[in-house]
Amino acid sequence: MLYAASVLVLLAAGELYVLTDHTDRYFAWTIHPGLTAAFLGGGYLAAFFLEFLSARQRVWANARLAVPAVLAFTVLTLVATLGHLDKFHFGNRHPVASFSTWAWLAIYTVVPIFMVILLVREAHQPRADPPRRAPIPLSVLVVVGAQGAALLSLGAALFVAPTSVSYWPWALTPLTAQAVGAWLLSVGLGAIHATRERDLLRIRPGAVTLALLSLFQLIALARYPHDVDWARPAAWIYLGFVLSLLVVGLLGWVLGHRRVSLVDGPSTGG
Repeated sequence: MLYAASVLVLLAAGELYVLTDHTDRYFAWTIHPGLTAAFLGGGYLAAFFLEFLSARQRVWANARLAVPAVLAFTVLTLVATLGHLDKFHFGNRHPVASFSTWAWLAIYTVVPIFMVILLVREAHQPRADPPRRAPIPLSVLVVVGAQGAALLSLGAALFVAPTSVSYWPWALTPLTAQAVGAWLLSVGLGAIHATRERDLLRIRPGAVTLALLSLFQLIALARYPHDVDWARPAAWIYLGFVLSLLVVGLLGWVLGHRRVSLVDGPSTGG
């Protein structure tokens, strides 16, 4: 399932992160400004690495970080979609946009169902988790927990009240506010989940993904700097927060790489 999901999010990343300024022709709905499309595309591109690396793990405990976060994102995105169906390109004169729209609706309807079934099945397997052999430093856990709480709070605010987004550093519509909120909520959930796993080997795919997600968002800012109101404190807070995510992701990536060399060697499958 994660392999299949990684292919789907990679396709979405191509439509949003590469063809950013052509969502009217190549995506399920038209997204403005370009920074919003690039933000969402960066999320999909980072999700590819999370799902692909998690799929390669040989131990469920080392892969499950991806599943609740991906499940939450798909459910939230379906809710946002159903609430704004009039914004989607059903019957659009551009065939790619029309196909993308119907594929979008089908994917976000079917994938959550399969993920729930597989998650329940995995949870009831008669096996115990392997012992934690690469504990995450307490200071890192505290920082990750704080970042996760911030992401959950902001994501919930965007998703629940998408018409009141004056605190965001660039313009959002109600639909894009909920789409951004879905990403923030899923990443925040993944961060909180990581603090519960408390093991560098179990969160390696997540650390890699967090570092890449931050990098992709920084690139998006560099591509569309004029979409941001840099005169507002919110813009600089956003930039600082993304940089903090990059630092934490890189730290987890480096520490995890060192520990996997010492503990499991090349046998971890990822």
